[in-house]
Amino acid sequence: MDIETVLVAGATGNVGSEVVGPLRGVEVRALSRRGTPVRNAVPVSGDLGDPAAVREVWRGVDAVFLPAGQPVELFADMRDAGVRKVVLLSSGAVVGGDLDNAVTRYNVVSEAAVRDSGLAWTVLRPSGFMSNALQWAPVPDVVREPFADVPVAVIDPADIGAVAARALTDPALDGRSLRLTGPEATLPADRLPVLAELLGRDLRLEPEPDDDARTRMSAAMPPQYVDAFFRFFRGGEYDDGHVTTAVPDLLGRPARTFRQWAEVHLDAFRRETVGS
Repeated sequence: MDIETVLVAGATGNVGSEVVGPLRGVEVRALSRRGTPVRNAVPVSGDLGDPAAVREVWRGVDAVFLPAGQPVELFADMRDAGVRKVVLLSSGAVVGGDLDNAVTRYNVVSEAAVRDSGLAWTVLRPSGFMSNALQWAPVPDVVREPFADVPVAVIDPADIGAVAARALTDPALDGRSLRLTGPEATLPADRLPVLAELLGRDLRLEPEPDDDARTRMSAAMPPQYVDAFFRFFRGGEYDDGHVTTAVPDLLGRPARTFRQWAEVHLDAFRRETVGS
């Protein structure tokens, strides 16, 4: 399959922004709601939640990178416009997950829609993102973290982006669901000292009690999603600490460590970034 033009949906997001850079030898279109400029890509504006409003953006596109949770109608519009391949960002939670878990179901439904779309497809199932640590920024002296006793094989979104870029242009990955993880399972108590060393500061982790975490999360998201996270990390429904070799196998290099990710993003954690 000769891929000449790729559209990256959610191109300003954690992962979408990392897909654009590794793409080589193709025209890249970066779709976001505001059409925000993205380096080395043609900006395109559109809201994926309104299929009619983005119907024209698929024209002239061969392959699409797409976050999970989009309207099913998009796939018929893509096919009609000539799109031939979709790379879907899903979640490792679908592996052995329970369909009455809202987060698992959200991703399982998205994967089924892609497989039934009539398009070539690849599904990416990453573990927790290293960039979730940005919730600590600018990092205080004491960091409160929920589920602090649960190891997670956190992955650098740049590694997900690199795998996505290959999947968008390499037919050898068509029809595959790829479980992507970082190089090791770590605790917040393993990751915070890395930031402390890089920042030259004394940082301390304080595990957030479950009741406090539930109250805080309930103020920010619907109750079914709060329940889903508690089922993952307290009910054992999701082994996010499982490590795979998919990233090094596909990229020919080791998966990036948390230290490598933190070195790139260190400025976000400095106190002087407040209000800037």
